[in-house]
Amino acid sequence: MGWFTVAAYAIGAVLAILAARAKGGSSTSFQERGPWLVAAFVMAGLCVNKQLDLQSLLTDLGRVVARHRGWYDQRREVQKWFVIAALGGAGSLGCWSFWRFRTFWIRHKLLALGSLFLLTFIVVRAISFHHVDVFLGTRWFGFKMNWAFELTGIGLVSVAAFREACGRRMDSAC
Repeated sequence: MGWFTVAAYAIGAVLAILAARAKGGSSTSFQERGPWLVAAFVMAGLCVNKQLDLQSLLTDLGRVVARHRGWYDQRREVQKWFVIAALGGAGSLGCWSFWRFRTFWIRHKLLALGSLFLLTFIVVRAISFHHVDVFLGTRWFGFKMNWAFELTGIGLVSVAAFREACGRRMDSAC
């Protein structure tokens, strides 16, 4: 399923680039193309992260640094501040983006929903509470909840990008 998710992120990134290109040339404002370019960048970054498992590397590095510096026993306090910073940063970025590009988001509700879904999923995974991890690891008809949530966000963003790139001109070749 890991490779499938990597491919889904890559396809989402390509579709978002195509959506940005569909908005026209340099005369088109950043207000119209910017969110698609940001979506492409984020999807590509998540694709690379999914393949290389960078969050596990950062966790392991943090553990090594904490032990080396002698504050491993106080790691819960550091984790608490990380959670607060992650929630505050994600919330602030999300609010700013929705305010700054509000007319765009109103017209692109599917992209807004997919972006919100992925942002929430990423923050929840970064926080990594044990009971949340247990829930995300449970299977429903053989399908992990983790996969369902992540692929739902990717799918919503991808469908929104596809509709923008191709949907409005279905009579011509995409």
